[in-house]
Amino acid sequence: MIRVCLVEDQTLVRQGIRTLLELAGDMEVVAEASDGDEAIRVVRATRPDVLLLDVRMPRRSGLDVLRELVAAGDAPPTIVLTTYDDDGLALAAASAGARGFLLKDVTLEQLASAIRQVAAGGEMLRPALTEGALRGLRELRPTFPHLEPPDPLTPREQAVLRFLAGGYSNREIAGALAVAEGTVKNHITSILSKLGVRDRTRAVLRGVELGLV
Repeated sequence: MIRVCLVEDQTLVRQGIRTLLELAGDMEVVAEASDGDEAIRVVRATRPDVLLLDVRMPRRSGLDVLRELVAAGDAPPTIVLTTYDDDGLALAAASAGARGFLLKDVTLEQLASAIRQVAAGGEMLRPALTEGALRGLRELRPTFPHLEPPDPLTPREQAVLRFLAGGYSNREIAGALAVAEGTVKNHITSILSKLGVRDRTRAVLRGVELGLV
């Protein structure tokens, strides 16, 4: 029996995934969490075989949770779940230590197969998407003049970049940091300028390349 920890902030979605996994027959949800802080506690308490981890959550993102668990040596094989089909996010998840990256619209068969594969030591990183992300990183070049290496990001700019990697909107970032949405836009403008890129996805890819994400 594969022991699964399910981390998802939306109760209905979490209950639905749990119900579906119970139909698989060879896996059991041994713990659940609805935010990042709770996720770290339950993973350490239950030591699951596989962690299903939502990206966008209160308090801290799924990628921040994964980074902390990996740094402490507490991370089980992890599959990141998201509603956003984004190359930058996929690469950031892989860089953080995820073994799998799946959209939430996958079928039960696809999800169960990914869990079995990851539990057995394999990876399920949606190959086409991951190859696209890696190709984008290899081909990434600054699109306008900037410092090389880039002018260092401030601690607040680094925090905003991590939120961008997690797929958060400007409004959500503003709420999390308790600042005005206009302030977030100013930080993003500065990030793009310093990194020499013109959009959020390339900022995340560049951040991964530089070790900032």
